[in-house]
Amino acid sequence: MRISTIAVIFFAASATTSQADLVHQFRNPSFNGQGFSNHVLSIEQLRYNREESHREAAEAEARRIERELENSTLNRFLRNVESRIYATISKQMVDAMFADCSDSCASTGTAEIEGSTITWTKDETTGAITLEVVSDDGTTTITIPGAGEFNF
Repeated sequence: MRISTIAVIFFAASATTSQADLVHQFRNPSFNGQGFSNHVLSIEQLRYNREESHREAAEAEARRIERELENSTLNRFLRNVESRIYATISKQMVDAMFADCSDSCASTGTAEIEGSTITWTKDETTGAITLEVVSDDGTTTITIPGAGEFNF
């Protein structure tokens, strides 16, 4: 019985001496106001980063689709045809410029290509050729010396 008496006294003493002051505080800064500005800035930064990543992903997808369209079989074929047409036109122009004939060869020529005017003129005495390209960006002039002035 001695143990039960000690236990009763201990519980009675501990019940009267222990007092608990419970104070409830919110941990979320939205409720308690402490650190609220940092909380709002953090939320705003997270929102901005999320929107930025969505925007970048959409731009990357648009660029991918554009590359796929540019590299389609039809577009590659059209670029190849266009390149060959320009090569043929330039070859014909160069052949006319450097034609070696004693009779009546053309000493000038003009071509109109996509809004640009290409004109060449051959000086009969020196053989020098002046090539002039007039476009929206300005005028470019190239002078090629006559056949007697340079050798390969």
